Amino acid sequence: MRRILAVDDDSDILEVLQYILEDSGYEVETLSDGRNLFDTIKTHQPDLILLDIMLGGIDGRELCQKLKAHKETHDIPVILISASHDISKSLHQTGAPDDFIAKPFDIDVLLRSISRQLNHAA
Repeated sequence: MRRILAVDDDSDILEVLQYILEDSGYEVETLSDGRNLFDTIKTHQPDLILLDIMLGGIDGRELCQKLKAHKETHDIPVILISASHDISKSLHQTGAPDDFIAKPFDIDVLLRSISRQLNHAA
C-alpha cells in the first residue's frame, strides 16, 4: 500500500484528505505543522507528500526546497496545495514541488496528480 503524508494546519482539510485518500486505497499519515516534518518522514517513510504552503508561520515552499535539497528526501514527490498562492509558473525551478494544486481542489484532479506522481516516481 502506498503511503502519503498530508501536511496542513487546517484540521478539517486534513480530515477530508485522510478520508478521501484512505477511501482510494492509500495509507495516510497527517501532520498539522511543518516543525516535525523530517522526523515524521523518517518514521513513516511516505511515498508522496501533500504540503500546504501556509503552515501557521512556516512557508511550505521553503520546506519543499529543504526536502528537495536533502539526499534522503529529494526523490519523494511533493505536491504543494494552497488557496492563496499560485506557484504553477515556478514548478521547474530548483527545489520546486513536483506538482501544485489550488484550493479548493477537485478530488479527481487531486487523485490524478497523486497517481501520476507515484507512477513517475516508481
